[in-house]
Amino acid sequence: MFLHGTSRINDAGHLEIGGCDVTELKAEYGTPLYIMDEQLIRQRCREYMDAFRASGLGFQVAYASKAFSIMAMCRLVDEEGLSLDVVSDGELYTALQAGFPAERIHFHGNNKTPDEIEMAIEAGIGCFVVDNLVELSLLQAIASSKEVTVNVLLRVTPGVEAHAHHAYASTGQTDSKFGFDIGNGSAYAAVQQASDKANLQLLGVHSHIGSQIFETEGFQLAVERIADFTRKVKEELNIDFPVVNLGGGFGIRYVDGDTPLLVSEYVAAITDAVKTHFAGIGSSLPQIWVEPGRSIVGDAGTTLYTVGTNKEIPGVRKYVAVDGGMTDNPRPALYESKYEALLANRATEANEETVSIAGKCCESGDMLIWDVELPAVQSGDLLAVACTGAYNYSMASNYNRIRRPAVIFVQNGESDLVVRRESHGDIVVNDIVPERIAKKAVTK
Repeated sequence: MFLHGTSRINDAGHLEIGGCDVTELKAEYGTPLYIMDEQLIRQRCREYMDAFRASGLGFQVAYASKAFSIMAMCRLVDEEGLSLDVVSDGELYTALQAGFPAERIHFHGNNKTPDEIEMAIEAGIGCFVVDNLVELSLLQAIASSKEVTVNVLLRVTPGVEAHAHHAYASTGQTDSKFGFDIGNGSAYAAVQQASDKANLQLLGVHSHIGSQIFETEGFQLAVERIADFTRKVKEELNIDFPVVNLGGGFGIRYVDGDTPLLVSEYVAAITDAVKTHFAGIGSSLPQIWVEPGRSIVGDAGTTLYTVGTNKEIPGVRKYVAVDGGMTDNPRPALYESKYEALLANRATEANEETVSIAGKCCESGDMLIWDVELPAVQSGDLLAVACTGAYNYSMASNYNRIRRPAVIFVQNGESDLVVRRESHGDIVVNDIVPERIAKKAVTK
């Protein structure tokens, strides 16, 4: 397994993250356990901020909280000076409860409800990213009723298909549930309508071409097409876009063969393209916003499991089961995502067998890793799966009524619990047995 951030193998032959031996973390917190490398998260935040400062352009780096949304993460992001993206009232509530400055919150989503819009307006968030004409009218009506003006970006699809590993990770093409298409004229019409609404302040446009992208050409082409669109809007409607949001999608290394660029390389390619293609449009270059999520937290996360049973099918494969699975990491089942792993309590031992890691759910598709090389695996061993910081905790479920794991931050030899492991009581806390059913049970 490739070791990220502060991860290393210590003298005892154990995996260590943030100066903490994972065998000791298991003893204190149990498994499954999400372990987040705080130093690496902060390093990634600073890489983005430093790269944009070096560009000389105005900018905002907004952490896409859908990747990993908890209060402690919101506080960390605020400390590092980033803005924050949310896509639901739950993510917004989390941010507000954490004390994140509302004026640095951007609200995304293709189907914001009236209640969510009201909540966001009352909180005083910095910007709405508007996805369709229904939302545009609804936002104007609610803002007008509250006698406020709200900032908006229009999400546009520039017709760029990112080289993503799975079709669901591409969002910038014409056939997408998101945004106004530039090519068919709907984006132009949306600009006209937005500019006519008295309670909406149109800041500019937003584009997101996909996820887990390992090259810059897609971003550069998106910049070029958005610049052409901006020029057309300026010349024909005399409308300026002071902000251009180019989204996220910057890739990370999950397995051997993944080839992400440095943060500075992504940012340099984007900002250089902006300087080239936006030159001469308006009196100044637009402020550039981006929305990294996975690339900030993805490789900072490790999930620790305890090995339980195994099943060997001679001549076929050996299954090794752990105490988690698709409930704490649904990405292999959803996207055929690949991961690397090691035996965290026997990390220096030579690999002896090829096994496939199965989860504990009553589901044939509950497989975490197919065909991984490990030492001879024994019940009670600790299996560490790397790069689980993004879209693991945030997509976790209670399928089979399995409790969601705890989350800890580690740094400088210390660990902090940031999300408690769910209890059995948590599983049934919202259940209600109607009185008519309860009475029948009692009388039998």
